[in-house]
Amino acid sequence: MVIQVNRRDIFKIAGVATLVGAIGFTAKNILNSPVGTPIKKLNSSLPKALKFLPTPPIDPALKTPGLTPLFTPNKEFFRIDIGNGIPNISLDTWKLKIGGMVDHPSEFTYKELTSRPIYELDATISCVSNEVGGKLAGNARWTGISLDDLIREAGPSKNADQVMSFSDDGFSAGFPIAALDGHGAMIAFGMNGDPLPLENGYPARVIVPGLYGYVSATKWVNRIDITRFDQEQGFWIPRGWSAKGPVKLQSRIDTPQASGFFTSKPVTAGKNVIAGVAWSSLKSIARVEVRINNDPWVSATLGPELAATTWRQWWVDWNAIKGSSSITVRAIDSSGEIQTSNITPTVPNGAEGWHTINVKVS
Repeated sequence: MVIQVNRRDIFKIAGVATLVGAIGFTAKNILNSPVGTPIKKLNSSLPKALKFLPTPPIDPALKTPGLTPLFTPNKEFFRIDIGNGIPNISLDTWKLKIGGMVDHPSEFTYKELTSRPIYELDATISCVSNEVGGKLAGNARWTGISLDDLIREAGPSKNADQVMSFSDDGFSAGFPIAALDGHGAMIAFGMNGDPLPLENGYPARVIVPGLYGYVSATKWVNRIDITRFDQEQGFWIPRGWSAKGPVKLQSRIDTPQASGFFTSKPVTAGKNVIAGVAWSSLKSIARVEVRINNDPWVSATLGPELAATTWRQWWVDWNAIKGSSSITVRAIDSSGEIQTSNITPTVPNGAEGWHTINVKVS
């Protein structure tokens, strides 16, 4: 069965959890179905990077229960698909085609692509449908090749302004050529040291730091065209979403955990920790501030900074007093921009506002 997902209606009616659950259920059925046999991975290891990134620091989440890990485990990484399931792809025939408004159209096999210079990239990606405080964001160490180089070698027309990528499942996404500016955009083959999982785009997907996934993060990619915004639109644009999707400055409270109006578990009076993550487009997180009720803002301790393209963990010690409290968080990036308190919905280009939770202390 093919499920057609209308992003606007699904998120209004069913909520994020329902959509993710439905997608997971669909993928499970396809993986277990003799008709939808998944692709079969080659008996080969992930291509090795010419230069590895430094070994990650000790993860602060190991000492702070409830804090999001520095790197999101592959099995827990969020998924948003258009509902057509996991494509049945054979690496014997799979190719990536580069065309459109270019001087040198080309196509590559998996072996040819993975024979090019490989590098690692630490990058957080997020979904435009992520509500304030939502979980539709993840951080990974990606392994792949330079998308900038592939496009440059193809010789894009001076009149072109968009990179359009197409998926084997029918999805498409377009972003400005200007986004290929040395921030590490890649065709990724690996994720956190392993080949891409089937559900996350194996054999190859697009990663463009700083942009929401609906305009960039094409899984199961098989074609890239250089084109123009006034000539072609990605999958979600005719459905009410903006053509360009830079990631908004965001921060989230992970612990205490919120569920409904109050936190899901009562907080015991005394020593506690408030903790979470913050991320931006292509600017580092310079500061995170927390406010309890109407008290002054308090600067949080920041976790390690992997790169400007990744989220940053934060935490604050809290001596909780019995009663009810409201906790709010906001982030400040390296340019001095303060996360806006103005509440905007996800449509058409991403939610904004401060994440606030209400806590019962007993």
